[in-house]
Amino acid sequence: MEIIIRDLSKSYGGRPVLSGLNMTFTSQSPCCLMSPSGSGKTTLFRILMGLETADSGSIHFTDDTGRTLPGRPGFSVVFQEDRLCEAFTPLENVRMTAGRSLPPEQIRKEMALLLPEESLDRPVSTLSGGMKRRTALCRAILTPSSVLLMDEPFTGLDDAMRRQAIRYLLDRLAGRLLLLSTHSQEDVSLLGGKCFRLSHG
Repeated sequence: MEIIIRDLSKSYGGRPVLSGLNMTFTSQSPCCLMSPSGSGKTTLFRILMGLETADSGSIHFTDDTGRTLPGRPGFSVVFQEDRLCEAFTPLENVRMTAGRSLPPEQIRKEMALLLPEESLDRPVSTLSGGMKRRTALCRAILTPSSVLLMDEPFTGLDDAMRRQAIRYLLDRLAGRLLLLSTHSQEDVSLLGGKCFRLSHG
C-alpha cells in the first residue's frame, strides 16, 4: 500500500510546523523519518492517525492495486511515550489490542523473544524503562494492522537489544507499511529503510 501526502500544512498559533509537505510512503521498504526535534514528525503522525487535522493539503491511502481506500487503514502505533496500562502485565497489555488474532500462548511465546519470560506476568509498573519499551514494541507488532507507525521506537534500548528488536520487527512486517521516526542513521541502515527528511517549518 501507499500513503500519498500532497501540499500538507499545519500551524499552531500562527507558527508553521508543516509547510507544503509532499511525500509518498510505500510498503515496499521501511520508511524512516530523520529530522531534528521540532520539525513536525510527531505532528505528521498524529495527522495520519486522524488525531489532528491539517490546515490544508491532502492524504490518500491506496491499496496494492493503487485504488484509494475509502477511509484510513488500520494503524498499530508506538508513541514516544509507552502508553501502557501500568497495573496490567505485559501479556495483558498486548492481549487488549491483539484481541483474538493470536492465542495467549502464542503471544507469550512471541513476547519471550524480546522480554525475560519472568517479566511477562509482573505489573508493568515494576518493569525497567527498556522492558516497558519492548512491551510497547510487541504490542504494536502483534496487533493486526495495515500500517505500523513508530515514533522513536528504540529509545532506551541498548545497542544489542536495539538490533534484536529491529530483527524481530522486520521478521513480522508481513507486508505492512512501516513508517518510523529515528535520530539514528544506524537504525535506518539496520532496517534497510528509505530515509525521508522534514524541513523545519
